[in-house]
Amino acid sequence: MGCIFCKIAGNEVPSNKVYEDDLVLAFDDIQPMAPVHTIIIPKKHYLGINDLDDKEIWFAMLKAAQEVAKRKGADKSGYRLVINSGEHGTQVVKHLHLHVLGGRQLESGLG
Repeated sequence: MGCIFCKIAGNEVPSNKVYEDDLVLAFDDIQPMAPVHTIIIPKKHYLGINDLDDKEIWFAMLKAAQEVAKRKGADKSGYRLVINSGEHGTQVVKHLHLHVLGGRQLESGLG
């Protein structure tokens, strides 16, 4: 498979790892949109959120988000979790991933 996130999960492509367990991997985004911008991926390939049928992986992703926020110092001031889904949702990499954004006041971005 040519999926960049699968290659990162398989240690074929280097990344700045922030957190890892048996199910998920978290690493810093190479084009950060905030001082804290970490990506959390399941190690197993899922195209997007609509393909995720494993509650254990979903829980692992959320647990990883909590840990990333702590490790990055965003747990006290606040942070945002974002999942982009599909073309209209601006999902660029076709592998389910969760963005953890923080480290500064974020704009609402909704609307």
